[in-house]
Amino acid sequence: MAAAHPSKPSDAPAVDIANLLSGELGAKHVLRRDDERIADYGRDEGGLGEYPPDCAALCDSREQVEAVLRLCQEHKVPVTPRGAGSGMVGGALPVRGGVVLSVERMGNILEIDPDDLVAVVEPGVITGELQTAVEAQGLFYPPDPASLAICSIGGNVATDAGGPRAFKYGVTRQYVLGLEVVLMGGEVIRCGRRTAKGVTGYDLVAGFVGTEGTFGVNTEITVKLLPKPAAVCTLLAVFDTMAAAGEAISDLLHRGFRPRVLELMDKLSIDYVRPKARYKFPRDAGAVALIELDGEPEGLESATLRAGMVCEAHGAVDVIIAQDEKDRRDLWEARRITSPSLREAFAHKINEDICVPRGCIPEMLARIEKLSERFDMPVATFGHAGDGNLHVNILCDEDRSDERVAHKIDGAVRTLFEDTIELRGTLSGEHGIGLTKKDYLPMEQSERIIEWQRKWKALWDPDDLLNPGKIFPDKPTDLPQDRKRRCPE
Repeated sequence: MAAAHPSKPSDAPAVDIANLLSGELGAKHVLRRDDERIADYGRDEGGLGEYPPDCAALCDSREQVEAVLRLCQEHKVPVTPRGAGSGMVGGALPVRGGVVLSVERMGNILEIDPDDLVAVVEPGVITGELQTAVEAQGLFYPPDPASLAICSIGGNVATDAGGPRAFKYGVTRQYVLGLEVVLMGGEVIRCGRRTAKGVTGYDLVAGFVGTEGTFGVNTEITVKLLPKPAAVCTLLAVFDTMAAAGEAISDLLHRGFRPRVLELMDKLSIDYVRPKARYKFPRDAGAVALIELDGEPEGLESATLRAGMVCEAHGAVDVIIAQDEKDRRDLWEARRITSPSLREAFAHKINEDICVPRGCIPEMLARIEKLSERFDMPVATFGHAGDGNLHVNILCDEDRSDERVAHKIDGAVRTLFEDTIELRGTLSGEHGIGLTKKDYLPMEQSERIIEWQRKWKALWDPDDLLNPGKIFPDKPTDLPQDRKRRCPE
């Protein structure tokens, strides 16, 4: 479904901003509205339609970012920061037109320091490429979004991205030590540190991570590294039911296992991965647990065997332990291709990344099954069972422009979020709020908390020009008051 951005008189630039930017950056750094390439900057991986900007500024230096934000502030032109465009919730869509500020060309790894255990990178560095570069020096950057082959570090910082290894190692926020940020108007600030510890002043770095490009544009990022684990063991366990897989996972955690990966896939996900995966899943496979342990080689193999035995004790019909790196890649392939396989199979794939307390996963899965039956729509669930972050994919082949179909999808999404909040969960584990979830934010946060966040945003961007139209609802919500969870005030 394609949609033009909602133009408002206040959003229309009063000047030819493309000409001004061309004069500052050079014509080769600016895409105009009539350039066919600009269409790429009006969409993302979320499939939310097309929102063409007035122009796109392709920056390759901090100085160019400064110039864009200075000119746009001066002429009151909205700016939407953009990295690799791999987001799922519309966070990089220019919903009010204006300028898309792309940092995709800022893709340099500036430093890898094995003594200080830090790397300094530009925001356009692809996450997987950073991981490869540091591992070549015996180091380790743990955050690993499923899209690591295409997503950028700048986007990871903007959304506080997680990934399968978050259960053991944490999310992006835990690894960002310092930031160089350009604010609306062109001012540059540097915050954070290079040291492993530091409590000087407010933690502005933590305040910037996860703000989805609404506070400033990151132009340099200092991240913490770890020594590379000496060994890794991976196993895949197949179960008849999700309940059995959930019991096995709970038992593993109660026994003191601390996997770096604890992934879960349901039957529908398996069915659409089966034709493409190298591992041939049994026809009656109802759930899959992908488990990965790391550490010193001594004892790791036996720990993996014990984990496999726990799975078998809970009814696993097949347990495969990777014998080498090729085996590991083959087992991981099934998980990595799940989302693309579902996207290819259905006309519409609405991917929500809810997160619930780990102990609530079985109840959440049961509610998702009831949701699928109630709205008569297939729903595929996979994700990070270790930290309760489930990717719930509502699937549809019907025409979403049909009012009945749109109403059904909206009802399914709202019910999913209501169930999540009832179970003391959160609306987003790693994708962010962006455009698609902003109207649901009052389900989780009170009006007062939302208003304080608006005030915080206004400190950095008083004219609301930087990534406007994201995170916060545009108008009072019609969500039932008794379904909201209030934050402490």
